[in-house]
Amino acid sequence: MAKGYLVTCYRAVKDPDKLAEYAKLAGPAIAGGGGRFLVRGVPAKTFEAGLMERTVVIEFDSVQQAIDTFEGEPYQAALKALDGAAERDIRVLEGT
Repeated sequence: MAKGYLVTCYRAVKDPDKLAEYAKLAGPAIAGGGGRFLVRGVPAKTFEAGLMERTVVIEFDSVQQAIDTFEGEPYQAALKALDGAAERDIRVLEGT
């Protein structure tokens, strides 16, 4: 079975305090769902239309596990704490 990857690109952060509160809840929710953080940070270099925005890549054992974790109660509670404090692009990808 192919691994699943949850990829988040931050377009804007409007409230750093809410983002910090979200992070306190999101980390344990993702770990509890079997997620492993592979990348967290700002790009070292971008090319073409790349943006210097914070990017997070989380690996799961499957696409379904990534979706279930995102849609699960613990992570949804973290999203409530985020409450619009960041504009993000989030997608789930299947590994090769």
